[in-house]
Amino acid sequence: MYVVLILLFTIGFDKLKPITNNHDYTTPFSVIIPFRNEAENLPGLLNSIAEVEYNKSLYEIILVDDESTDNSLEIINQFCVNNPAIDLKTIKTLRQSNSPKKDAISTAISSTKHNWILATDADCILPKTWLSSFSASICENNPNMLVAPVSFKSNSSFLHQFQLIDFLSMQGATIGGFGIQQPFMANGANLAYKKELFLKLNGFKDNDFIASGDDVFLLENFVAHDKSKVLFLKDIKALVTTYPTKNWSELVQQRKRWAAKATHFKNNFAKGIGVIVFFTNIGIGVALIIGIINPVFLVLIVPKFAIDTLLIFKTAHLYQNKINYLSFLKTLLFYPFFTVYIAVSSLLSPFVWKDRLFNK
Repeated sequence: MYVVLILLFTIGFDKLKPITNNHDYTTPFSVIIPFRNEAENLPGLLNSIAEVEYNKSLYEIILVDDESTDNSLEIINQFCVNNPAIDLKTIKTLRQSNSPKKDAISTAISSTKHNWILATDADCILPKTWLSSFSASICENNPNMLVAPVSFKSNSSFLHQFQLIDFLSMQGATIGGFGIQQPFMANGANLAYKKELFLKLNGFKDNDFIASGDDVFLLENFVAHDKSKVLFLKDIKALVTTYPTKNWSELVQQRKRWAAKATHFKNNFAKGIGVIVFFTNIGIGVALIIGIINPVFLVLIVPKFAIDTLLIFKTAHLYQNKINYLSFLKTLLFYPFFTVYIAVSSLLSPFVWKDRLFNK
């Protein structure tokens, strides 16, 4: 079952074609970036914003402060002084729910100038061609939502490589899902949608009790409204990069946060994938343990590892990521145990996000 699923994603990955990128870049954007204590990452983000090649009269940047206690605001203010031509403002989050990020986005949307919302995170680096790539796809396809690529700026350490490989598998599945017309995953670090439809669908009202999921639950609502108008922007020129966690403890908290929202999925396809992946990883973990005693059982893991390798390396090639082969092998062996632990842990214990404790 798992092998068939990933094979379908691999076929879908190849089926989804890049945009032709031959249109004028005239789409106005309101870029929304929530932040909380991001003094370490803001300089990189702001420098990349300054280098974006797009008509400055066609976009605004709204940075939403979620009760920061570091010098994030000072960094932003200095950037504004140095770059007066960029339409950038900072506003405070209006907290109304259990989800700080959803509150931040909703607060910002109420003060945006333009119909196209483009969301990213404060720990991201934007490419120069970011807005022009989105605009080209909007002009060509007239979508309601564009899910776009995200990758990591990683080094050769196993911690970084593990996160890169894991993330590439998720991105590959995301692209493949769109390719077989079953969109089920998105990343809020690179997501565009029409404000008018966001408001018509009541934004995050049906899921604001869940701390995370500003991306996937919004995707579900847009898909339910009109699946044909929800597309993936398969273009390296739109690729946003972010940073891996600094240690294993942070990674566990991050993955628990991601996993916690899975119990609230409305999409039956997404639910089915979660069940298949969970039980497949249990089976692979058992096979690896028994295989130490009886190597014959290791044959059972070959089909999964082979199909995973194909999709992951396809995604790495598209995103121009380099994978360390030894780390890749270690990841294949370690991943089943890690995934099962995260899935169970997310159900039994809370997670920490931005120095706050959440149950879901």
